[in-house]
This record gives sequence, structure tokens and C-alpha cells, in this order.
Amino acid sequence: MKIFISADIEGTAFTTYWDETELKEGVYARAALEMTREVRAAVDGALAAGADEIVVNDAHDWGINVDPNEMPECAELIRGWSGSPMSMVDGIDESFDAAMFVGWHAAAGRYGNPLSHTMSTKTTKVTLNDLPCSEFLLYSWACAMKGVPTVFLAGDKTLIDDSAGLHPLLRTVAVKSGWGGSTHCLSPARAQRLIRETSEAALRQDLSRGCISLPDHFTLRITYKEQRNAVRYSYYPDCRLLEDNTISFDTDDYMALLTAVNFCL
Repeated sequence: MKIFISADIEGTAFTTYWDETELKEGVYARAALEMTREVRAAVDGALAAGADEIVVNDAHDWGINVDPNEMPECAELIRGWSGSPMSMVDGIDESFDAAMFVGWHAAAGRYGNPLSHTMSTKTTKVTLNDLPCSEFLLYSWACAMKGVPTVFLAGDKTLIDDSAGLHPLLRTVAVKSGWGGSTHCLSPARAQRLIRETSEAALRQDLSRGCISLPDHFTLRITYKEQRNAVRYSYYPDCRLLEDNTISFDTDDYMALLTAVNFCL
């Protein structure tokens, strides 16, 4: 069984402030350690379920957060960024049996995580087909485009609530919830145990029932904090300015949408 894992940091057990997510800050080290341990918990769950090949995409910031020394021999770690529109799931293809997501967070403008955003912090709201457009929505649909079912998600409760109906076999672990600028966090030990147990259970399902069909058409709407960004990105091909600080992009081609995300977010 071949498994793909994409890992982020803002949806891990205790990250609350941006400083904890930024490479050069003193408090970053403990957040990177927790990200590594949550990824390893998902890897261990996958191994227990019978996986013999695992690819982990380190998908936060510079892409050098997960400690490679904590990965087992059967795991390949993708670090840094190729520039592909597949972005946070770069490396996935039709050969994988399932995808899992660890450390993911709520969409731009959503309550439930002080670090909520979608790809950058320059927006206040992003929607895709009128759904809150989280990074999980974007890239779990990218996995579906490749014919790979998404079966596991760990992150904040708001993201998990927003994502509940996206994939038929999706098993989840909410490691924290938030209100305003605060977070209510599981202990790291409990978060890691739940991730390990739930990821194993997710992969023991009949994975052939997990594939979804994407919509026939996609409408992406992005509201920026500053109107100058809306004007600037409205010049991207097929984008149009809807309001002072909002643009819209329509397409039937999901890869074209991911490419627009690469340039406009």
C-alpha cells in the first residue's frame, strides 16, 4: 500500500501565534518538533495498516520543518518547493492508494484558529464554488483529480467541521479549537495517539469507495485586505474584478484553477 501525507504546521496541537510557525523565531523549534511528531504518528498509523511505501510532503513555509531523522526507511520526504501548481501535494500521482493530511488549518477569515488563512495572509475571504476555500479543500480535490482518495485529516475543529462532507471515507482528529486569538489544545501526547489510531483506522477502510468526482465547473473568489492586490491580480488571465477588493476566476479545468491559485494567492 502506497500512501501520501501532506503536512502543515498551523493546525498542529498547540500553534497559536505566527512566531511559532516562522523558521527564524525562537519559539519555532517546539512547533516544528510537534509537527514532526504528528507526521510520525500518521506514518506509524499507516505502517500499522499495512503501508510499505510512504511519501511525506513538508508543505509549510520553506518546506524544511519535519526532521528527516524521525522518518522510517520506507518513507520519502519532499522538502522545499518545485513551483508546481500541485503545491502542497506536489509529488502525488495515480500510483498512490490514499492521501492523508496532518496539521492543517481553517480557511481565510474563518473563526476557530488564530492562524486561519488560505495560502497567504493577504486575503480576508476565499471561496471555491461558494464553499470556504481552505488549503485542504484545494489540495484534497487535487488528489481527487489524480484519482487518489483522501481518507484522513488532522487539524483544528473549524476546518474539520467545514470539511466533513468533502470525502466519503474521511476520518478526522481535531487537535484544537479556537476563539478569537486563543486556542484550546489537546496535549501533544493525546493528539499524537489519536492521529496514530485514527490514521490506521482510515486506511483499513475499503479505499476503493473513497474516490470522488470533482464538479464540472469551478468558481474561485478571492477578497484581499488591500484593493490594490485585487486590481493587480485581476489582470491574471480569465480573472475579473468583482468589487473594490474582490476578484473572480472561472474554469472547467481544475489544474487551471490550481495554477491561478499559485499566482493570485
